[in-house]
Amino acid sequence: MPVTPSPHLAPIRWPAEAIWEAVAPELPGFTVEVLPEIDSTSSELMRRFKGSPGQPPQLDPVLLVAEQQSAGRGRLGRSWQSRRGGSLTFSLGLCLQPADWSGLSLAVGISVAESLDPPPPGQARHAQKPRIGLKWPNDLWLSTPEGERKLGGILVETASWDGLRYVVIGVGLNIRPVALGTAESSAAAAAATVPPGCLLDIDPGADAAQALLRIVPALVQTVQAFGQFGFSPFQARFEARDVLAGRAVQLSSGVQGTAHGVSAQGGLLVHTAAGMTEVTSSEVSVRPSAGEAAPC
Repeated sequence: MPVTPSPHLAPIRWPAEAIWEAVAPELPGFTVEVLPEIDSTSSELMRRFKGSPGQPPQLDPVLLVAEQQSAGRGRLGRSWQSRRGGSLTFSLGLCLQPADWSGLSLAVGISVAESLDPPPPGQARHAQKPRIGLKWPNDLWLSTPEGERKLGGILVETASWDGLRYVVIGVGLNIRPVALGTAESSAAAAAATVPPGCLLDIDPGADAAQALLRIVPALVQTVQAFGQFGFSPFQARFEARDVLAGRAVQLSSGVQGTAHGVSAQGGLLVHTAAGMTEVTSSEVSVRPSAGEAAPC
C-alpha cells in the first residue's frame, strides 16, 4: 500500500537545475526527474529502457530521484525501504560500453564515499581512516564511536538492445536515523547487515537534497572514466576505504579465509586454506574474533 507523506513535512528543494548544469555539458541529452513516490527508481528506468511493444527503448541518460520508494531493491533481491527526507534514493541510467564491466559497483562506491567524505589533501590522504568505508562488493559503511554502521548500498543492472548496453546504477543512502522497531529496521536485521547508520552521524547538517548535489556530478565523471579505463585506476582508492582488508571473512559457499584487498579487475582477494582466491560473485560476511560480535 502506498505511504502518504505527512502534510506537515516541508517540501524538499531538490537541486535539479544545478545538477543538470553541472552534468549536461559532459553528457548530452541528460535530464533530471524527481518523483514524489515510485516502486523503484531502478525498476522504472529498466521499464523505460525496454519500452512498450512496437516502441524503441529510451536511451537518453537520465537521473531519476524518488522522495519515497515503496519497493526499492538491493542486491540479491533484498528490499530497500525509504522515507521522505530520511533517505536518498536515486538511479542513474545511461548507455555505456566498457571493455570490462568488472568493478563498476566498486567505482561507484568510491565516488559516492569520496563525495560525502572527501579524503584529506596531500600526503595525509592515507594517514587518517576514512569515516565512510566500502564493503565489497556494494555497501557503504560508516565508522562511528559506536562501531560500524551501514550507510547505504549500490545496485548495478544492465540491459542490451541492438548492440547497445544500458546501465542503471541505483543508490540508496540513509540520511536520518532509522527508528528501531520499524519495518526498515526489521528488514535490515533480517538481511543480517551491520546496524543501520546515517549520514547525520558524520555530517550533522546533511540533508537528502544536499547529498544528491554533492554526489551526482562526480558520479557521472566516475562512470565515464570507468567506461574508458575500467576499474584499474580506481584500485588504490578502493583500498584506502576497504573495510574487509586483513579481516577474517566467510563466503556464501562456506569457504573461510582472510581478505587481502581487490584485484585490478575488482575481484575480492581472499587467502584460504587452498591459497589465494579471487572472488567475483559471492556474499561475504566478517568472521568475529573471540569475544567479538559479528558485524555482518
